[in-house]
Formats: sequence, structure tokens, C-alpha cells
Amino acid sequence: MTAEVLENALEKVESHLHPEGSFDVDAHEVPTGREEIWRFTPLKRLRDVHKDAALDGSSFKVEADLADGVTAQSVAAADSRRGTSGFIPLDRISARAWEAATSVYEVDIPEDAVVEGASTIRLTGTGTDHATAAHLLVRAGRFSKATVVVVYSGSATWAENIEVVVEDGADLTFVTVQDWDDDAVHVVSQRARIGRDAALKHVAVTFGGDVVRSDSTADYAGPGGSYEGLGLYFADAGQHIEHRLFVDHTAPRTKSHVVYKGALQGEKAHTVWIGNVLIRKVAEGIETYEENRNLVLSDGCQADSVPNLEIETGEIEGAGHASATARFDDEQLFYLRSRGVSEKEAQRLVVHGFFNDVIRKIDVPEIEEKLLTTVEAELAKNVLREAAL
Repeated sequence: MTAEVLENALEKVESHLHPEGSFDVDAHEVPTGREEIWRFTPLKRLRDVHKDAALDGSSFKVEADLADGVTAQSVAAADSRRGTSGFIPLDRISARAWEAATSVYEVDIPEDAVVEGASTIRLTGTGTDHATAAHLLVRAGRFSKATVVVVYSGSATWAENIEVVVEDGADLTFVTVQDWDDDAVHVVSQRARIGRDAALKHVAVTFGGDVVRSDSTADYAGPGGSYEGLGLYFADAGQHIEHRLFVDHTAPRTKSHVVYKGALQGEKAHTVWIGNVLIRKVAEGIETYEENRNLVLSDGCQADSVPNLEIETGEIEGAGHASATARFDDEQLFYLRSRGVSEKEAQRLVVHGFFNDVIRKIDVPEIEEKLLTTVEAELAKNVLREAAL
């Protein structure tokens, strides 16, 4: 890591919504659940990755299906470019994963390359007994355009750091799909740096896993940058899905727009969405909006949704947020039933309509059909089965 990169990485985050980071594991106390950033997370189900569990597991395999011009390789941590996003661990698990990771999987899109089709990285876990530390770095070179998809499946206890670097003028769509088995635990910290007049579409799709906790931060290396955050999640009985976002407007004339939608069904299904936006004094002329919608499909579920907005300058184009959690819209169901649509089909149509606008915005044909099929499979587990009884 260069001195310049390290200096950038160690720059203090001033917002009270985000803790001060450190690469030193001992600088992060073992969480108790009383801390603001941990109060929703079921710590007892993390298999001690937040304490002292060894992060030396190797029960996984990685397969890459790369579009023309895109390269991917595993690089020894000491020889890698990790840290170029300004990444700094903000919690104990992230610091432990940084310390324990022996390699970095680097995905690179060359400058000026306009890449057709998505590059897909498939990570398959083959066991949960030994926790694994992982590090992924995706770099989009200046004025490039590409799509990178990371798909997680199988069984694992996975502690991960992800960096996304979108250089000046580049346009990157970065998608993660959590399709884990029911016994997986995945805790990931992500950091994205968006260059001058660059655009990042960051997509998080979460269906599988026992506990999935994602903490994502994005900031801007120059004016004119754009961040679009899209999320789609579906929690079943006993499942915990948590998304925490922090968009740090560090440059003028930047934009951010976040839309996350989730559905819950089954006893003790729990989702958490925390949306934090900081508009700094230098970030004049920015636009930002964040939105979270949750659809509760059965009794016994809990959806926590907390949008936060800090504004340090009045010279902005616009800023706002919205959050809502509700059951099926009775008027929509009545309208469909009154026109001869069965209750089962009416519920299916309402849920698909709820998710479809987000799926269309993702605009990645390689995974769109898969997402629609997965939504249907999730519904069949509970809602549609109950309606048929």
C-alpha cells in the first residue's frame, strides 16, 4: 500500500452515523449488541467471527466466467492493490478479515474498454465449520463500461471485505447475489470510490443464508460522480438479513439514489435496513434520495428500517428519504379478486409487481430471469402454499 493510499484510508469519517475506522483489530472492541452498529445483529449466530474464531477456512471454490477484456486473478495480499478504494475497517470483523486474508481476488476492467455482457464470479462454499477471510477488489479503468456479478452459494462462514474502484469517467454495474444455503453466515464490508464524472450502479440481492450482514460505504473522488444503490431481499422463517449503507458526498455536483425493497415471511424472519447519507460542506449542488420498502407476508416477522440524513451545506439541489413497512394492499387484492383472479394468483401478482421495478432497474439480462424464478420459489415456501390450503 502506498503512503498516499494509506493517508487516504486513514482519513477520519466525521459523521456520527459511522464509527472511526482502524486496521488494528484490538482498536475494535468485541461487540456486545449494545452498540448502535450492532444492536440489530444476532451476535450469537455469528459463530464467533466477531470474537476470536480462526479465519483460516478453505472450504470453497471460485469459478469465473469473464467477458472479453476483463481479467481476474488471485494475488498475494502483500502484492495486491488492496486499499486503493480508501478502504479502512470500521468494525472488528472487517479488521479481522483484513488481517487474516492471505490473498486478494482482483477483477480488472481496462481503460476505455466497453465490455459487452456480464462477467460472473461464482463462489461456492462447501462447509461451515471453519470460517474464511476473503478480500475482493474490482477496478473499472478510466472511461470503461462493464458489468460484474458475484454469486454466492453453498454453505460457508464467510468474513469478507470488498473494494470497488470506479475511475474517472467509468461506468460500472456491480451486482452481488446472496444465494447461500440456509446454514450460511456472511458478514461483508464494502467500500466504493467513485471518480470524477463516473457512475456506479451497486446492486445487492439477498435470498439465502442464516445470517447475512452487509455494510456498504461509497464516496466520491471528484465532482460529477453518480451512485445508484439497488437492493432486493426476501427473508424466510428465522432468517436475518441486514443491509447498512453510508453514502458520503465528499465532492460537489455528485448524485446518489438508493432503492431497497424486501419481503418477509415466516416466524422470526427479520430484515434490517439502515440508510445513512452525509452531505459535507464541500458537496454543493448534490442530489440524493434514499428509499426502503418492506412487504410483510405473514405473522411473526420484523422489519427494521432507519433512514438518516446529515446535511452540512444548504447549497444542494435536493435531498430526501422514505421508508415504509406494510402488509398486502387490501385494495389491490380486492381489485384482482373482483375480476376473477384467485387469491393465490392475486398475491403472487402483487409480490411480483412489488419487486419488478427494482429488477428492471438492475438491467442485467443474465440474472433477471433467475431473480424472477427465485421470487416465485420463495413465495411457494409459505404464502402461496397457505393460500392454497
